[in-house]
Amino acid sequence: MVTIHNAAKIDEIAPSVLMPGDPVRAEYIAKNFLTDAKCVSNIRRICAYTGRYGDKRISVMASGMGASSMGIYSWELFHFYNVSSIIRVGSAGGLHPALRLGDIVVGLASSTDTGYAKQFKLPGAFAPAADYSLIEKAVAYAGKNNISVKVGTLFSGEAFYYSDETFKKWSSMGILAVEMESAALYMNAAHAGKKAVVLCTISDLLLTGEAYSPSERENSFNDMISMALSMAE
Repeated sequence: MVTIHNAAKIDEIAPSVLMPGDPVRAEYIAKNFLTDAKCVSNIRRICAYTGRYGDKRISVMASGMGASSMGIYSWELFHFYNVSSIIRVGSAGGLHPALRLGDIVVGLASSTDTGYAKQFKLPGAFAPAADYSLIEKAVAYAGKNNISVKVGTLFSGEAFYYSDETFKKWSSMGILAVEMESAALYMNAAHAGKKAVVLCTISDLLLTGEAYSPSERENSFNDMISMALSMAE
């Protein structure tokens, strides 16, 4: 074992990793999108798979929920497994009035109320941002395949449950959507000198109460997964 959280050998993890939060979704991606996929780690049921997508070797690993969990797994992938890029694929709650259910949000940057940046002891407030080359690939794929995509800032929350007033305040600042992992991922990528981007499918609209059914979520997520796989290096 290279770390206490990952049983894979170093050469069993590909340079590009897709990271859904849910271990079940990681398994779904491996079984339905990759060929010759092999489970290379299953510690604490956080599964990692490596297989092929066309001529590319790609890994898929769950991140779990929140900055702490994403912080552990992405840090280890960047620093111990020589991973060059991580693409988060997850769901998000829409905050911006221009968003519709099923839209894919590409996280240009991430605002947060977490204290994750404190460990770096920076003399100011750090602004976590995505890798632009990955953003370009996402936008190009969306245009080619007629997929609705919005690029902008996410709110990466420390909590899951917030008041409507909190969401309205973030929305008033132009925040597109809320999730829980982007800030930690972007900070870890910046610290390691690696690439990262967050793709999120809007599964519910927090200010109106609209939400996808489970079957609608699955179909819309497939577009996002295909986009992410096309971007892997």
